[in-house]
Amino acid sequence: MRTFNPLVTVLLLVTQSAAIQAADLNGAWSIDASACGQMFTKENDKLAFKKDADLHAGGLIVQGKQITGTFEKCTVRSLREDGPNMRLIASCSDGVSISDVTFDLTFSGENNITLSSKDPVPVQMPYVRCPM
Repeated sequence: MRTFNPLVTVLLLVTQSAAIQAADLNGAWSIDASACGQMFTKENDKLAFKKDADLHAGGLIVQGKQITGTFEKCTVRSLREDGPNMRLIASCSDGVSISDVTFDLTFSGENNITLSSKDPVPVQMPYVRCPM
């Protein structure tokens, strides 16, 4: 059974809506705003994870259609908009296997989103954009 990975959930951030453009979703995202400084760094104007980022709250880095987590990398394959919600399908790799993952994304402001998945188990995860 595949476990829920925060990286995969970030894939939804790459979508566009009338209120928020995809470019506005680029950046570092965390499930715990107080952990941002412990997880992310900026080197040569590029976002990166700090050495032990995986020991802190879950997080993602979104750059266009690429979404990177501490253990997984994903590329957005398709998006479907349904009002304030979006459905995203992404191709994700953990370095060993590649799989397609489907997530729903709900915008709750410029710097807040909620990612959810129904498979393999129902999960909802709120994310906040980290100031970088």
